[in-house]
Amino acid sequence: MTEGVVSLSARSISEKALAALLEASAAMNSSLDLPTTLQAIVRSAAAVLQTEASSVILLDRARNKLIFKAAVGDRGDVLVGEEFDANLGIAGRVASSGRSMLVPDVHHCEDFFKGIDDKSSFRTIGLVAAPMRFRSEVFGVIEVLNKQGDEPFNDRDVELLQIFGNLAAISVSNAQMHEALKRENRGLKEVLKQDDQIVGSSPALNAVMSLVDRVANTNATVLLLGETGTGKELTARSIHVRSPRRNKAFIAINCAALPETLLESELFGHEAGAFTGATATKLGRFELADKGTLFLDEIGDISASTQIKLLRVLQEREFVRVGGTKTIACDVRIIAATNRDLKKAMEEGEFREDLFYRLNVFPIDLPPLRERRDDIPLLVEHFAAFTSKELGRMKPDLSSEAMQMMCAYRWPGNIREMRNVIERAVLLCDSGSIHAPQLPREISGDHSPAQTGGVESSLDAYEKAMIVKALKENGWNQTKTAKALGINRDNLRYRLKKYEIARPEDEE
Repeated sequence: MTEGVVSLSARSISEKALAALLEASAAMNSSLDLPTTLQAIVRSAAAVLQTEASSVILLDRARNKLIFKAAVGDRGDVLVGEEFDANLGIAGRVASSGRSMLVPDVHHCEDFFKGIDDKSSFRTIGLVAAPMRFRSEVFGVIEVLNKQGDEPFNDRDVELLQIFGNLAAISVSNAQMHEALKRENRGLKEVLKQDDQIVGSSPALNAVMSLVDRVANTNATVLLLGETGTGKELTARSIHVRSPRRNKAFIAINCAALPETLLESELFGHEAGAFTGATATKLGRFELADKGTLFLDEIGDISASTQIKLLRVLQEREFVRVGGTKTIACDVRIIAATNRDLKKAMEEGEFREDLFYRLNVFPIDLPPLRERRDDIPLLVEHFAAFTSKELGRMKPDLSSEAMQMMCAYRWPGNIREMRNVIERAVLLCDSGSIHAPQLPREISGDHSPAQTGGVESSLDAYEKAMIVKALKENGWNQTKTAKALGINRDNLRYRLKKYEIARPEDEE
């Protein structure tokens, strides 16, 4: 056994070896695609050390597994993705000890694990294995197998391989940091693109904000309860930005907007080949929200199967991607929300009792807008200013008559409905002031809710009309329509189903 200390001087490295090291270093610096970089490193290692094969095996400490990530040589492609227990083999010995090994004949080595040769049909004779170490952390092992010709491996080979191992370790570290930054950046972009100001000073809202301030600085799971449109996601964001996780990702998902199979893929991610169309590995929302906050909206609508999987994540703080076997640990703060009566759903067998108690650690009831009437004038002014800025228009005033109508209306769709009403009014306003004619008939009094059916809120009616209009303008192409509306296709499909929107036969 030889300890992997790099001691080669520049003079002792041949021109060919130096060129290969420079090539591997260039590959490492030119790409953050880890498989491509590692493949370049093992290819260079095999060429410089003149061996029949070479491979990089990464260490998964959470599962105590070693995983082949790159391999060259006869049948090398068969090994990529294969994994084995980290306590096995010469690679396992090197990974645990952090020391290189030179083995002239593996059949005389008690550490040799024959299972890999059996899998690849490759016959290993001699090998050198070196730890992939960076900043005192061992990321895995790099190996070269079977010296070409009759030459045996020597200490110089060990030292050269250690250099390649160090390059590979730096590549892994860089890729991990890059992925972590991408996840954090996605979450921060989600937070920044939102109009996240909570507006109002009513007693009902002050009571909510008092609870938000009390729980924000903890890691407690929060359950937000309330009618549709009461600002549950906005409240979740408010908790996040007041928490120690404020500089990490805030990831939101509407659990009711996706069918069960797609929801599980969105939550937990999937491996390449997990199902038709899964051409590449995809990170799930739990991975994207690591060290941050995950907001699960409409949690009361998830299936029994998904409830079980979600419960396991909440209990164990780990999960497995769809189609995968690797257990992934996660550090995520959960904020869930629903407009359903979960206690009633439990009694009816539609929601698991154990999951409910996992989520109901710190419940917050959000009041409907009709119980916050003192806040209506402030909200109207806020949305008028925000919408005008978004549309690039001057902010219109609201006539006293229109304001009185807004304050008297019951707002069945709550704040979300108000936002849509104000946006519509700003678009219709040509005089610099919003009057009753620019308001929906439900608010202005031209039509009573009873005459228009009473069940469907003005929010739903307005949203449905906007979707149909966008579909017609885009030739009923769902991809173009979703883009025009600023939503994804899954969200659009959910709304088409919700509002029972179908293309008329005469437009097909």
